Amino acid sequence: MLYYLLYERLFPTISPFRVFGYITFRTAFASLTALGICLILGPWLIRRLGEFQIGQFVREDGPKSHQTKSGTPTMGGLLINISILVPTLLWADLTNVYVWIAIFALCAFGLVGFVDDYRKLRRKQNLGLTAGTKFSLQIAISLAIGVVLLLLHARGLYSTQMNVPFVKFFSPDLLIHSLLRSRYTYALGFGFFFLFLVLVLVGCSNAVNLTDGLDGLAIGLTVIAAGALTVLTYAAGHRQFATYLEIQRVPQAGDLTIFCGSMVGASLGFLWYNAHPAEIFMGDVGSLAVGGALGTVAVLVKQEILLLFIGGVFVIEALSVILQVASYKLRSGRRIFKMAPLHHHFEAIGWKESKIIARFWITGFILALFALTTLKLR
Repeated sequence: MLYYLLYERLFPTISPFRVFGYITFRTAFASLTALGICLILGPWLIRRLGEFQIGQFVREDGPKSHQTKSGTPTMGGLLINISILVPTLLWADLTNVYVWIAIFALCAFGLVGFVDDYRKLRRKQNLGLTAGTKFSLQIAISLAIGVVLLLLHARGLYSTQMNVPFVKFFSPDLLIHSLLRSRYTYALGFGFFFLFLVLVLVGCSNAVNLTDGLDGLAIGLTVIAAGALTVLTYAAGHRQFATYLEIQRVPQAGDLTIFCGSMVGASLGFLWYNAHPAEIFMGDVGSLAVGGALGTVAVLVKQEILLLFIGGVFVIEALSVILQVASYKLRSGRRIFKMAPLHHHFEAIGWKESKIIARFWITGFILALFALTTLKLR
């Protein structure tokens, strides 16, 4: 909105407004706007949630130390989502379809989380949507995004190839063209594309959700992941940087930098109130939305593989749950960890919550730096 008013409308006659054409400038101000919205609205939202008794229900089989957190205001993800959405609408070029895809992912996954949180509050226990219902809704959202991406692909606005770290001039195509040549296997040609997309988006959304078990843990890691994606989106959208780094250039990715910058600012603002001891929790409305948005941005800029490193801690947390469940079912009730996700395992063996959070943040930062270095190690 401001981009249109201050740059496209006023710049031709008022030359200082040229600065609004620079993505770096708009990203910085989007991040500051998001941070300001979160910091200003945070205390009001905490009070209102408390007045309406919208508090967290702690799982009974979780760590005993968490019982003291019961009743802490939850659904703070509404604040995160608004703080991302408003600056994006203000500072991004709203004619860019990639921006709208990212916004759709944020809102759609956030809506699933909102319904999940609402059902928990109504039942007054930590039981929201069933796993099957939640997965079905997330898969439907992912498939909808996939259909839009294929329509853009048909118009030359999206590439189904992806970047591979450490390897030059190798970009595997997610569409299996050999199957597309026959009418009998035509549908199967799209199968891997949709399967991969669902894996990335649903996996990332739920991985962030599983990580959101300690004060500030998930949102702090989101700051790191969104910051890394800010760099990647800018590089992908910049002709010279993309050529120099020998990655796929995605012309529409430039304004995704503003979306990612807004995510960084909103996450920092929310961390102010979510840091240990937390005054508010993000709830599923925040974790599912943020995770879905991170996955969507990675898909749009063709860095799906690097997302494994950028969100490395999220991946490890999700894998710990998968391994725990598999071990319990396949090994007659035997567990690998004392408790899952992994952060609860460390609590169970005596680590302090603040130490777990700090060490997971450090790990996430190292993995994100490693991901960025792979841009040149090719």
